[in-house]
Amino acid sequence: MFSLLKENIRIAFDSIRGQILRTSLTVMIIAIGITALVGILSAVSALENTISNDFAAMGANTFSLQRYDSQVRINGGTRDQINPIISYREAKEFKERYEYPFTTTSISFTGTTTAEVKHLNAKTDPEVRVLGVNENFLNNSGLELEDGRDFNYFDIENNNNVAIVGSDFGKGLLKDIDPIGQEISIRGAKFRVIGILEEQGSTFGNSEDLRVLIPIQYARSIFSTPNINYQISVKVADKRLLESAQDEAIITFRNIRGLNPIEENNFGMSRSEDLINQILSITQYLNIAAWLISIITIFGSSIALMNIMLVSVTERTREIGVRKALGAKKNTIASQFFMETLIIGQMGGLLGILFGILIGMGVSSLAGFDFVTPWRAILWATGITILVAILAGSYPASKAAKQDPIESLRYE
Repeated sequence: MFSLLKENIRIAFDSIRGQILRTSLTVMIIAIGITALVGILSAVSALENTISNDFAAMGANTFSLQRYDSQVRINGGTRDQINPIISYREAKEFKERYEYPFTTTSISFTGTTTAEVKHLNAKTDPEVRVLGVNENFLNNSGLELEDGRDFNYFDIENNNNVAIVGSDFGKGLLKDIDPIGQEISIRGAKFRVIGILEEQGSTFGNSEDLRVLIPIQYARSIFSTPNINYQISVKVADKRLLESAQDEAIITFRNIRGLNPIEENNFGMSRSEDLINQILSITQYLNIAAWLISIITIFGSSIALMNIMLVSVTERTREIGVRKALGAKKNTIASQFFMETLIIGQMGGLLGILFGILIGMGVSSLAGFDFVTPWRAILWATGITILVAILAGSYPASKAAKQDPIESLRYE
């Protein structure tokens, strides 16, 4: 049995070498379909992994009060409902009045995304994001410190001129020195660095490590743009209390805004877990696109593979006749051609998987995604190539096995 299999494999490779051009074209057609499948699924997996890592740090037990619900519809570029911004007065009053057990509340706002930060005679490009935050911001955001300390209550209440910087500052403006204790300047205001954040990487090409956190009151004195919208984030120590904590937060904020019982909320709420699910749902369309492209291409490659095997059967009619005359059974002849089809299919599949992984790695690198080996896509690709070989090789193998040995020997 093993010797027969070994003989069929040898004959298959001899036949492939004998028609190298046709085989190469068929292998490439199969590889293109598998490349499309593995490449897109690899990129999508990298995107999903990046999104999950970026948002999971916030924790499933965190929710935010914001200006709009993420589900609010937009018609023709305008929202169905225009909500007022969350002012500092409202955010501060919420923090003071919201007393749900085992919760911490953070207040923050983005002062600017185009700040120029200076240290001695050096300065950054004007692309630094500056946030005003309170003492609970790091904890609620899931951020970790690489070095130094977090803000404390007295830093915030006393408007201390202290700052926490992203990890890029340790590689750029403050490289070759210990960032802790160094003095930086933002819009003429000087701050002492007390902490440096762990590296976060990039999300959709935007660096999360080029930012500066300063006490919220100090930030309000520097960035006095009207109508600043503040973010309120609440972290619940026990996930089982999350829903009741959300209900209490809604009631508290409705009271702050003076809404009567029949009025709808004029603010939104989101959970980090919900945001992850909403973004990941978008990737389903990319998965569907990958399958459609690959199915169309693989269907074409199946036809091409069947065609090359039928041509091979016709060209080797006399060989089939000789083998049958020497005692080869139908199953032996069929196995010979089926093995050849399987080898060609797997060659295309392996080439496609390799190209697909390389494309996935390239896209991930360019977009700043966290690449992961797409084992699911590789398994699907392997299964598909085997299925293609079975479908494309069955008829030619059957045709070869059914040939009459006498007529085959007469074939010229």
